[in-house]
Amino acid sequence: MTTAPAGTTSPPPAPAYGDKVIAVEAAGSEPIPDAERHGGPLQLLWTWASPNIEFATVYIGVISVLFFGLNFWQASAALLLGTALGSLTHGILSLDGPRFGVPQMAIGRFSFGFKGNLLPAGVNALVAGVGWFAVNSVSAAFALNTLTGLRPLPSLLLVVAAEIVIGFIGHNFVHAFEKYAFPALAVVFLLAGVWTFKEADLGAPGAGGGIGGFLLAFSAAWGYTAGWNPGASDYSRYLPRTADRFRTVLYPAVGLFVSVAVVALIGAASATIVAPEGASPTAAFTGHLPGWLSNLVLLAIILGAVSANAINVYSSAMSITSLGLRLPVWLGRSAIVVLCGLAGTAAAWSALEDAGHAYEAFLLVIAYWVGPWLGVVLVERWLQARTPVETLEARLSDRSFANWPGIGALLAGIAVSVPLFSNQEKYVGWVPEQWPAFGDITCLVGFAVSAALYRVLRRAA
Repeated sequence: MTTAPAGTTSPPPAPAYGDKVIAVEAAGSEPIPDAERHGGPLQLLWTWASPNIEFATVYIGVISVLFFGLNFWQASAALLLGTALGSLTHGILSLDGPRFGVPQMAIGRFSFGFKGNLLPAGVNALVAGVGWFAVNSVSAAFALNTLTGLRPLPSLLLVVAAEIVIGFIGHNFVHAFEKYAFPALAVVFLLAGVWTFKEADLGAPGAGGGIGGFLLAFSAAWGYTAGWNPGASDYSRYLPRTADRFRTVLYPAVGLFVSVAVVALIGAASATIVAPEGASPTAAFTGHLPGWLSNLVLLAIILGAVSANAINVYSSAMSITSLGLRLPVWLGRSAIVVLCGLAGTAAAWSALEDAGHAYEAFLLVIAYWVGPWLGVVLVERWLQARTPVETLEARLSDRSFANWPGIGALLAGIAVSVPLFSNQEKYVGWVPEQWPAFGDITCLVGFAVSAALYRVLRRAA
């Protein structure tokens, strides 16, 4: 046995995963070592653009006109505002990746404590791995059904198999898939957008949605965009600690905003075109396009759904590893991806019959919990600005660390906002029942209540 000469240092360990693309990632919620850090902020641009160039994003624009009663220009204003706010916070949260090297929901331990974080991390695992996975898989299944005539259930099973495989392989493969999917998706959807705007009646009057319809569309757009926030640092946590902070904020925010805004506006324009009677949602969107372009769009819808669900199922597994549970060795990140994918497939199967209304309700419910969660998380970021990084890093693995004001503020925000302001097809809160013009401002109220209460409680504690 030999020892290194005095005054020398051992070389850093060689990365086991590093930048390998075709390799199954082993890391879970533990911090990524410096030797494994790689890449640059630019990769976050296409990683967050590709998943939103898909039909679920189109449908945000569609429901703003068809269900919420807005004309195209009113819908555009609501969609752009909601998307901008959700994209801004997404860029800010992406900074946590290079700083701490852990998934976004593990960073929630600062705001909610180690045990208190079980609630938001568990909710996000269900929302991403079951809810969103189902929504996107259904749209892809309809597209494959329309394109090939294959029945919806076999179409669904083919789509989810591809989604699970990408998430199973892991972080680097997800980034690579999104990179190469991006140009194909962008070209096809831009072509469809040009054709759609040429056929659309942008001056068509709305159905009287008014302020209430505007707030519903805003909430849907914000809920959709901010719905990605709980996974922001999942895809930036391998970046070196020295990654440029401005670009780490800019690229994911721009990728998210531009993709959601452009595709949702195309959807709003398409809603002003009369669709064939009895057409499925995807067939209605492509019905006015020439045959060659319609087929390309259907292929792009499938590719976009796979792009989105690769991220959803991966982030769902990251949320489960962030619970801090002592799981058996065989139940690692990759195995959790498979289990989440199977649960999401079951949910998608059950939603095949009434996808449109299920998606409308799901979009609004997302904002109901994301708003309060985001209010607490952003205030905590502000309060810890002067806390040493070493202190914060120690809290991430401290199972005894508690932060009851965070979980209290989160629950209070939900308890106040949902019963009073919810405006769902199956449940209307007290405020919109008395004054329908309020639409649905549950997400805004939940954000404000949780943020303000958390600030007060933290000061008292």
